[in-house]
Amino acid sequence: MAVEDGKKQLLHLVFGGELKKLGGTEFRDLDALDIVGIYPDYQTAHAAWKAKAQASVDNAHMRYFVVHLHRLLDPESKVGG
Repeated sequence: MAVEDGKKQLLHLVFGGELKKLGGTEFRDLDALDIVGIYPDYQTAHAAWKAKAQASVDNAHMRYFVVHLHRLLDPESKVGG
């Protein structure tokens, strides 16, 4: 699972959408979710998340999330990130 630069690939998903309630995690419209992308490491995913979150700052119900896909794909692994 190594990438060409020698670092281990730790996949992260960035997505977001409008929430039904502030502070919740239930989305208003699942068909309107914004799938930003899948990234090879947390740093790249965080940069994408930050850009989308800052671009949607005027909408209080809009939230973006980073999902650690590598933890779902290999839950036994002790690798962080």
